[in-house]
Amino acid sequence: MNVPERYRSFWDAFARGQAADPAPLFLEAFHFDDNATDANALASLVLRGRKRATAALVWVHEAQGKPIPRPGDLSIVTDFDGNAVCIIETLQVDIVPFSEVSADFAATEGEGDGSLAYWRRVHTAYFGRECARIGRSPAPDMPVVCERFEVVFGPRPNL
Repeated sequence: MNVPERYRSFWDAFARGQAADPAPLFLEAFHFDDNATDANALASLVLRGRKRATAALVWVHEAQGKPIPRPGDLSIVTDFDGNAVCIIETLQVDIVPFSEVSADFAATEGEGDGSLAYWRRVHTAYFGRECARIGRSPAPDMPVVCERFEVVFGPRPNL
């Protein structure tokens, strides 16, 4: 996949610091969630080093013809308006049923109070909206892409 022209200068600034051309590892440019308030808040959590994981439904990837991330993939995180915020590298990907997402993963995703209960509550709502968009019904066994990542370019997280 090619880096969209809109992000070319941001990507090129990243690429100049790499030993090899990172373009073959580009996966996508995206924002978190489906609304401006949450998308921008989640991007901020990434920049602060608190959010180091994200979750998506396999069904949505399939419906959109989008590849599942793999370790080593590089993605541009944007705000809701599509402005580049940082570049992340996928470290690990596990596909598990919604009901089996772990407390450790929920904590790594870093949202709310970091608990599995919070994760399930907000993701039940979000995945419900996603399922409605693609004509599926949410279910406890729906396959979830659990992706862990690190920021590799952009403002350094405040650890």
